[in-house]
Amino acid sequence: MLKDDFFTIKLLESSGNKVQALLELNPAHRIFEGHFPGHPVVPGVCMMQMIKELLEVVVGSETRLQKADYLKFLSIIDPRKNRTIRAEFQYELSDSGEISLTGSLLNEATIYLKCKAKLRLIFS
Repeated sequence: MLKDDFFTIKLLESSGNKVQALLELNPAHRIFEGHFPGHPVVPGVCMMQMIKELLEVVVGSETRLQKADYLKFLSIIDPRKNRTIRAEFQYELSDSGEISLTGSLLNEATIYLKCKAKLRLIFS
């Protein structure tokens, strides 16, 4: 889990199935000691995990990534230069617990990630 350690949610707005969030990255996180020393870059897997965890906050349940139909990493995120980023996504939840999600991580001028994925609610 990256929320509240790797990143924090500064603002989260949800209207129907559309979600927007303002996130603050932790440039001192231990991940950046190895990715990459002196030149920190947010790993692509962490970008997708941030969207997944935001979705879990919105739907109130854990999810499991089933399929990533489309993952496009368009720009690197240096957490020293881009400490605050936005997440935007929309999702559809089926009666069977499957979620179709389309989303992005971005700032004013740069798109870092675009994705389309299928997730599934984890029922306890």
